[in-house]
Amino acid sequence: MSKNLVIVESPAKAKTIQKYLGSDFDVKSSFGHIRDLPKKGMGIDLATFSPDYEVSADKKKLVTELKSAVKKADMVWLASDEDREGEAIAWHLADELKLKPENRKRIVFHEITKNAILKAIDNPRDIDQNLVNAQQARRVLDRIVGFEMSPVLWKKIKPGLSAGRVQSVAVRLVVEREKEIREFKPKVSFKVEGIFLNADQQEIASKLKKDFEKEDDAEKFLEVAKSTEFKVLNVETKPGSRTASAPFTTSTLQQEASSRLGYNVTNTMRLAQRLYEEGFITYMRTDSVNLSQEAIEGAKKQILSEYGTEYSSPRNYTTKSSSAQEAHEAIRPTDFSVKSIGDAQLSKLYQLIYRRTLASQMANAKIEKTVIEIGNAKLPQQFEAHGEVIIFEGFLKAYGIVKAEDEDEENNEKLLPKVKVGEILEYKKITATEKFTKPSARYTEAGLVRKLEELGIGRPSTYAPTIQTIQNREYVDKREIEAKTREVVKITLAKNAIKKELLQDKYGGDKNKFVPTDIGEVVNDFLIDNFKEILDYGFTARVEQSFDEIAHGVQQWKEMMTAFYSKFHPRIEDVEENADRANGDRLLGIDPKSGKNVHARIGRFGAMIQIGEVDDEEKPTFASLMLGQNIATIKLEEALELFKLPFELNAFEDLPVAVGVGRFGPYVKWGDTFISVPKGEDPLSIDQKRAEEIIAEKKIADAPIASYKGEPITKGTGRFGPFIKYKSIFINVPKKYNFDNLSQNDINELVDAKLEKEANRYIQQWEAEKISIENARWGPIVKHGKNIHKIPKKKDDTKYEADELKDITLDEVKKWITAQDPKAFAEKKKPAAKKPTTKKTTTTTKKAPAKKPAAKK
Repeated sequence: MSKNLVIVESPAKAKTIQKYLGSDFDVKSSFGHIRDLPKKGMGIDLATFSPDYEVSADKKKLVTELKSAVKKADMVWLASDEDREGEAIAWHLADELKLKPENRKRIVFHEITKNAILKAIDNPRDIDQNLVNAQQARRVLDRIVGFEMSPVLWKKIKPGLSAGRVQSVAVRLVVEREKEIREFKPKVSFKVEGIFLNADQQEIASKLKKDFEKEDDAEKFLEVAKSTEFKVLNVETKPGSRTASAPFTTSTLQQEASSRLGYNVTNTMRLAQRLYEEGFITYMRTDSVNLSQEAIEGAKKQILSEYGTEYSSPRNYTTKSSSAQEAHEAIRPTDFSVKSIGDAQLSKLYQLIYRRTLASQMANAKIEKTVIEIGNAKLPQQFEAHGEVIIFEGFLKAYGIVKAEDEDEENNEKLLPKVKVGEILEYKKITATEKFTKPSARYTEAGLVRKLEELGIGRPSTYAPTIQTIQNREYVDKREIEAKTREVVKITLAKNAIKKELLQDKYGGDKNKFVPTDIGEVVNDFLIDNFKEILDYGFTARVEQSFDEIAHGVQQWKEMMTAFYSKFHPRIEDVEENADRANGDRLLGIDPKSGKNVHARIGRFGAMIQIGEVDDEEKPTFASLMLGQNIATIKLEEALELFKLPFELNAFEDLPVAVGVGRFGPYVKWGDTFISVPKGEDPLSIDQKRAEEIIAEKKIADAPIASYKGEPITKGTGRFGPFIKYKSIFINVPKKYNFDNLSQNDINELVDAKLEKEANRYIQQWEAEKISIENARWGPIVKHGKNIHKIPKKKDDTKYEADELKDITLDEVKKWITAQDPKAFAEKKKPAAKKPTTKKTTTTTKKAPAKKPAAKK
């Protein structure tokens, strides 16, 4: 048995390292954190801010195995990642496995290569408690913010909502950008462009130096241009250069992978993690652009070999961020002789990293910029043509040029023909086109990462989880925004004739950009009104700086927590007591039929329209908003249209047919079956014929594709992806199967696996009582109806094993349920008989005074 035990976080990393260390070392994985704050409850002593860590149920077996391995080893090497999270993992391992200082060593490396691993073994250190404390401070502060702010949202808006220090600020950025777009008032101008021909009939595309504000002025200019002799007034040529960008940090990798490869942030980090663990790149969570001397030499060797001496220009980069750790490196290849790897997706990201690092060590590109001025002295404005020629490619040979996300396509400079000053040019066409200014663009994932980094919010390890969280919480989404159409005027001068025409211009459409949901806007506005400091960009950045100071040993983490909580908690109490409820209510106008108010607001099941007031004698009527509508912009006419839904059509095949809109969008209801209306189709336009077509399409889609033991198997796609259905059991179909062409063997395999899982689900079951003890993801639970309850610990303060739970009586289980829900078995009261309605008197009653708004601090 090896006398050296190495513990890393992931099995892939363990496999790679084992290969380098050989039989003297046994490498095992902790599969991330072995313990954390409890899943339920805050798990923090608010008097001392001491966390109550626990080993999660799914890690107990692993911890037992690691303890056993520790007993057989003389030395334990803690080799988790080099960042704060990795340091905390090492600390938790040392504490939980009861490792003595003399029997443990902490090693770090930013690349998984043989040299790096052996160098780390030769240079061990102890656990850096400052880094651990910085991680604890972040974990504890974020848990407190989430656990104390979220219940306020449940009480003041609706249950199930959540708030978080970084996620709420990210949502604020998206909401503010959307409001900016809504309030944007475009300015109109007429841009004039000309295409001129030289003596060789070569085209020169140019633009007038100044735009016209009015259509009449543009038209007058074309009238003058019609009889003007155009000449080359000036030709200016000057040298220029382009410099390579620095090697990748986490955020720049996420941004570039989005621009060049179309990868989202989560996918980029997943692939980068694999590249790191398999030894192809250095550590992928970094905010440093620094390169080691070894890397600079490796890149130089490859550049000289592949491109030649003139392309090599070794250099190092300095990180602008004060919080960046220069001891870390930028993301780079570990071996420059490896240009690509087998896996297609991995290889695309690897090659991007490879080319970016190589380019950062290459010479500047040399370009020649040319500006040609075209016009005539009698014209009020002259034309300019811009072009550029690459004289020497430099780093572009390796990395190329890609248009930036917000770069205007009109600004692309082209190659220009040679002309001389005084040369007469003939105009081929001159156009004056009505143009509208555009608002700021909505954020892409990469754009939001860039903004968060710019504001100093979050760190490399937090960008991807933050972006995933705000989507999972349904505060933002990436739904498609349909373009609107407007008419624009285009005036064209060609062949001595002026023609005016109206064109259709599409604007405002967006795809794959962040848009706030209705609930996202309501939550954001409530938090800004009541927790202005927490949502303040500067505050969030200052908290990050405090974490950095704790990591450097400059600040004590519990003192920082005390200072924060002494202001934060009183604010929570004040808002909980005094703030008004929020539902985004917006009065749209009066319903012409009933004369009642029409409101747009958030209800129990999301955004809706309400006609009438809650305290009216006659109950209000409600309608759900359709996809693409929101409470902030819907108009009265659009809202009233929604009350035409649902409507009934004629029966089809002896079953009733209706069209309506629900939580998941418009539908056709056929008998008891709800069929989603195709995306983009207006439910109000659906007639009998179209409804029957939709039903027929559903019947084809629901037709059995196979059978299992004589029972039909159907398939479909739901909220959680593709599935097959056997009897009443829905079975998810993983990506490894070809969903469009499932074989009978595939069907058997999927159903067998599901049935086996279901068979192992119940430890005990009392069907008549609707009570069961079940195996769940994080360990056994008690289920009563739809409610889930925890299993208490035994008298000796240990947890029950699954075998012990097989002998627990029903009465004992009922006691566990009652302890957590005293009303679980209480008899439900029968509804009181309705009293006969009496005529409402005209006597007025005073309403309770409205709650005062929470005091601003």
